[in-house]
Amino acid sequence: MSSCCGSPDRVLSAVTARCPQSGAKGVAVELLTVKALLCESALRAVGEGPYRFCADPTCAVVYFDDEGHVYNTADLRVPVWQKQPAGARRICYCFDENEASMAREFVTTGRCDAPQRVRDHIAAGRCACEVRNPRGACCLGDVMKAVARIEAECGSVVQK
Repeated sequence: MSSCCGSPDRVLSAVTARCPQSGAKGVAVELLTVKALLCESALRAVGEGPYRFCADPTCAVVYFDDEGHVYNTADLRVPVWQKQPAGARRICYCFDENEASMAREFVTTGRCDAPQRVRDHIAAGRCACEVRNPRGACCLGDVMKAVARIEAECGSVVQK
């Protein structure tokens, strides 16, 4: 499991099919991820895949395959941050780094160390992104983007 954050290009290079609802390009995701995150009723109908992840925030589809299997946000055990409005979304599913706590940290201390905390956990071999993150990939890049966005938003509020 510790290899999930070792190769971010693994998932990014696997863009192939398009979501049957939104038409967005799907990113390959391992069957292990799909099975780990589907609720019990959806898991009863899971096929062999290969599955893809739809990150389109306007689309309820999370996973789909070429055989017509489609799983929506309601079929998952966890909320999918890409499908939720910004503000309090959990970005790191392994260590519960979320936008609300990142913003509080920035407002309180003037910085947010969430990316470094995630890096430290990765270095210690503690991440399990392939079974906890609906995208099935390392969240560090997402955490870094979220912190940059939060710092830009909160920085203008703090300076007033």
